[in-house]
Formats: sequence, structure tokens, C-alpha cells
Amino acid sequence: MSQQQSDDTASIDDIPVDIDTTQSAEIDPADVPDEIESITRSLADEQPPTNPLVVLKAARWWYIHGKGGTDPAFQWAIEWARHLAIDKPSEYERSDEFLEYLVTVGFADEPHELR
Repeated sequence: MSQQQSDDTASIDDIPVDIDTTQSAEIDPADVPDEIESITRSLADEQPPTNPLVVLKAARWWYIHGKGGTDPAFQWAIEWARHLAIDKPSEYERSDEFLEYLVTVGFADEPHELR
């Protein structure tokens, strides 16, 4: 790595990883980087991203900073990336969990506001 990094942060694709808050399951919307928030909101939209690499970038952030493999945002991003990769219908129950989770995190007051 060519950049200096402190002991408590790392950077992957210019998205900071705060080591102290990894898998804390406590997400403050203000702590979500703008790019990740934008991708996450677009995953909730009626026309989500079609580039699996972009989707996986958000999945990685939610895995690291959320609840790990059980994080609903991570799970939906992985489900959507799988759909894009193999053109198989997505499990929409995960979408509902994802929208409810975004409300819990504070991205919106109601799930329908995210669509």
C-alpha cells in the first residue's frame, strides 16, 4: 500500500474500514460513507444497480461494519449480485428484510420511502 494508514483504519477501494467498529451491529447513518449509502439506497430502488462489482462493494462494507454474514443489507446485496451473475430470480423475502433493516438503521422512516 502506498498510503499511510493509522492502526485503527484501513482502506479498500477508497472506502475506509474502521477497525474499531467492525461487526458492531450498531450502524449510525452518519457513519456510512456517501458512496456506500448511495449504493445501498439504489439497492432498495425499483431499478437497482446492474454491475455486480458495485453491489459487492456495498456488501463488503455492510459485512464489515454491520452484523457480518447475518446483516440484512449484506444478505440482500449478495442475493442481488447472485441474481446478476446467474440471472436467477431473487428471493424477495430478503428484500423485505433489507428494507425493514434500512428503516431500523435510520435511512428512512418507512420502507415504502426507500422505493
